[in-house]
Amino acid sequence: MATKHEQIIQHIVSLPVGSKISVRQIAKDLNVSDGTAYRAIKESENQGLVSTIERVGTIRIERKKKENFEKLTFAEVVNIIDGQVLGGRDGLYKTLSKFVIGAMQLDAMMRYTQAGSLLIVGNRFKAHELALNAGAAVLITGGFDTEEHIKKLADEKELPIISTTYDTFTVAAMINRAIYDQLIKKEIVFVGDIATPFNESYYLKTKDSISEWYEWNEKSSHTRFPVVDDKLRVVGMVSSKDIVGKDKNIVIDRVMSRKPQVVQAKTSLASVAHTMVWEGIELIPVVDQSNQLQGVVSRQDVLKAMQQIQRQPQVGDTIDDIVSSNLIASEDDEAVYESKVIPQMTNQLGTLSNGVFTALITEASSRLLMRVKKADITVENLTVYFSKPVQIESKLIIKPKLLDVGRLYAKIDVEVFSERNLVGKGLIMAQLINR
Repeated sequence: MATKHEQIIQHIVSLPVGSKISVRQIAKDLNVSDGTAYRAIKESENQGLVSTIERVGTIRIERKKKENFEKLTFAEVVNIIDGQVLGGRDGLYKTLSKFVIGAMQLDAMMRYTQAGSLLIVGNRFKAHELALNAGAAVLITGGFDTEEHIKKLADEKELPIISTTYDTFTVAAMINRAIYDQLIKKEIVFVGDIATPFNESYYLKTKDSISEWYEWNEKSSHTRFPVVDDKLRVVGMVSSKDIVGKDKNIVIDRVMSRKPQVVQAKTSLASVAHTMVWEGIELIPVVDQSNQLQGVVSRQDVLKAMQQIQRQPQVGDTIDDIVSSNLIASEDDEAVYESKVIPQMTNQLGTLSNGVFTALITEASSRLLMRVKKADITVENLTVYFSKPVQIESKLIIKPKLLDVGRLYAKIDVEVFSERNLVGKGLIMAQLINR
């Protein structure tokens, strides 16, 4: 039977897109406490089922597909630009395909304004009306209002008309930034993207016997299985070392390891990879908020996904991407790397930022290990020393040196030079993820 938390989320999923949701109403309809209702609504927001807007409230929105993540809903736009909704609240859940800046004559403006778009314009009432009739939402800059009949038109067509105190240029920059951030987020892989779902997973119940472990082992070739109770909550793990030499009639509850390591669907791939390497785990259960089994993720699943990500181009550049693209092997020695300090790598004083310095020595160490051991690394410990600031346009020489390497760990010393002067050092302790 589903928990109250799950029942609320299922209820929210069943609501029509555009419905207004409140803690009090949910608590009353489903006979739960306000606290339970509030937590479930926040979880629904994390899952992309609802969006909360100041002065409007919480509304049910369409859950965006991952491949369509770079598109924003009008509700998200309201939050980004700290806007006020003047009309068309029922259309806040809709997604905008593009935005148009209305700095042109009306007839030219309307050639670019299409259904599903957002017209960014000042207090030009005729433009507001024409855009709504064309199926576009309207964002009025400069804090201006619009006429009452236009607000009614927005309500009729369920197209938001929004006002913001920011100017047109600032608004366009803010929306662009939000879309760019979404493009970066799109590349992040979570456990839920790669896990084997519950209906295809192998698991045991506390009252099962060891003989059933052998049955699942023969079918799946796995040696480690989650153990669940009557409500399918994960209560333990059982592996080959737990059952070796034991009578096959003994129940799993007596031999399993309790309080196992678990992850949730929204756990990042990098985080679960670290856990598996650090704990030496081959398979981890995926659970929901109430610890119910949702599926499993294996080390093979994680390694495949990590290799796949490295082969795919990034859509939006992060600082790590900028660092990586500017780091090249020296022509004289392939174990030495060079990089130029570009504006994106500096702090407000125009010198190399601490975070970028750390990223540079980590990337250089990673490349060295890939060349020497054909292995990826996860950094466990990092000590950094700065000798002097590095100004913009400087050329850096980065020299990673392998101090010690074993089957699972490596220790790397990194020296960074600028104009033959030592500007910083790093000492990295890392785990190896063999390919």
